[in-house]
Amino acid sequence: MKYRNIFLSIVLGCSTSLCAQKASTPKETSGNPLFQGWYADPEGIVFNNEYWIYPTYSAPYDDQIFMDAFSSTDLVHWKKHPRVIEKENISWLRRALWAPAIVQENGKYYLFFGANDIQNNNELGGIGVAVADNPAGPFKDALGKPLIDKIINGAQPIDQFVFKDDDGQYYMYYGGWRHCNMVKMAPDLLSIVPFEDGTMYKEVTPENYVEGPFMLKRKGKYYFMWSEGGWGGPDYSVAYAIADSPFGPFKRVGKILEQDLSVATGAGHHSLVKGKGKDEWYIIYHRRPLGETAANSRATCIDRIYFDKDGYIKPVKMTFEGVKASPLKKSR
Repeated sequence: MKYRNIFLSIVLGCSTSLCAQKASTPKETSGNPLFQGWYADPEGIVFNNEYWIYPTYSAPYDDQIFMDAFSSTDLVHWKKHPRVIEKENISWLRRALWAPAIVQENGKYYLFFGANDIQNNNELGGIGVAVADNPAGPFKDALGKPLIDKIINGAQPIDQFVFKDDDGQYYMYYGGWRHCNMVKMAPDLLSIVPFEDGTMYKEVTPENYVEGPFMLKRKGKYYFMWSEGGWGGPDYSVAYAIADSPFGPFKRVGKILEQDLSVATGAGHHSLVKGKGKDEWYIIYHRRPLGETAANSRATCIDRIYFDKDGYIKPVKMTFEGVKASPLKKSR
């Protein structure tokens, strides 16, 4: 009995040691999804050498009255920042708080959002803007009303993306219902101003556009991207165009992200962030896990995205592993 107890102690000790070793093993990849919960339309961005993601809370419209954010120093480990913006800080919000876009300027953080899912110009809603001193909020509505509150050129005022060109000028691309508009932002980012020709809105809709515009400038070229298909179905996807100007014309090149029946369906509404490498890029997007059919069962994921030698985007391979760590240099 004495020797049996000694043997059991050794076995148990080894097991405990192995468990401790397993628990302390560093996480090698991010995994997909990146974090628990249903989240969609993720806006990825880098602030102060830290990665941030601002997604839509994926739920029935009446429950979409707040947004969480997530931050990471390496793309692998993520910290949740709950309710960075919520109904209490937007007097005109009723429902359908969607698709955030965020920029840092003028010593502040500007969070743009869609709200209320307006169906006509008699309803209150559209694209709003909230401001905070910190990327984790709390963000408070800056205008007390929408910045864009009308359906113009057939574009529902949702899914805004705010792009800063090399000359410092900000433009907003937005629109649902298969139409995309472009507007020029004022320096305070709280209003829009006319283009040089006096117009306030320019339609820049490419072929097959549905919603979710995104713009990237790389090596002097403007990569305009958008989502195609139905957001609630399996065929949601991302396509792109390349232009020499932020105004286009945007001629569709092809799809870069779509469902993979061995991984997930409904892959779309994305953004891109740059890693530590010279031309190291990541696509942050939502997708629907296999076996899930509910429209709101959408999870935020990340994978590498690559450009070929001619500057075209290679089709993205969705993974369960996600990406390896890519820590950015800390500011002094």
